[in-house]
Amino acid sequence: MEKAFACNPDDARVLYELDQLYKKLGYEPELRCGKLEEHQALVNKRDDLYVEYITLLNTRGLHERAVQALNSRKFHPWEGGEGKVIGQHVFAHVELAKQALAEKRFEQAVSFLQQALVYPDHLGEGKLAGAQENNIYYYLGLAHEGLNEAQRAKECWTIASQGLEEPASAMYYNDQPPDMIFYQGMAWLALGNDKEAKRRFNKLIDYAEKHLFDDVKFDYFAVSLPDFLVFEDDLKVRNEVHCRYMMGLGHLGLGSLKLADEQFEQALRLEANHTGAHIHRAMC
Repeated sequence: MEKAFACNPDDARVLYELDQLYKKLGYEPELRCGKLEEHQALVNKRDDLYVEYITLLNTRGLHERAVQALNSRKFHPWEGGEGKVIGQHVFAHVELAKQALAEKRFEQAVSFLQQALVYPDHLGEGKLAGAQENNIYYYLGLAHEGLNEAQRAKECWTIASQGLEEPASAMYYNDQPPDMIFYQGMAWLALGNDKEAKRRFNKLIDYAEKHLFDDVKFDYFAVSLPDFLVFEDDLKVRNEVHCRYMMGLGHLGLGSLKLADEQFEQALRLEANHTGAHIHRAMC
């Protein structure tokens, strides 16, 4: 596999295709990121390759660098790229806010989270109606609680507790992310309603256990697959990763940390670059 990385791409398209191959083969984010940085001039030529680089920065925990990279470029929409740029914008600011919360910098946490709610024009994509922002409002609640603003914290958690609560597949970019159901549950916990919280965590576990070994097929008339997939085996692996991630979130919410860690670990064995599994495993 190291020999494959020795290949010297002669254009940005080749570099993108090589990076996607390395991603499929399970190369660690640090190695992929380092190889992209060796060809930074080529990375800068393509939006899809550039956002892959930003995703790797975020996965490695380099969120300030990710924000700087996002803010130094004007993106343009491309087929299959829906939600990717704004997803990294939101992710970077939420993670910076979590760091601020851990260090009791509550006002700065509020600032980061408010930035996550706004999509600057240079990102090239606006906010869809009904955008799910449960995680942002959950952490906003924690930040306002830290500022002794109890009423504002309650308002944020109330917003975070609402939304779609039925788990779904991970086929298309606008499918219901399991993270949002997880943060609904966390918001209900913050509001003191354990019953509603557990109902959401158990929904994640139940759905994942039921669909873990589904025989997933392409819908050839659908649009906006989140990544370029060639083989049906890709779908089977994607489905198992998604279900194990979902189970991890459910067990994490219920406080079963060992079970959660086991599921996140299995998801990462199958997809070493799964950002959500990296982040939430750390919460175990």
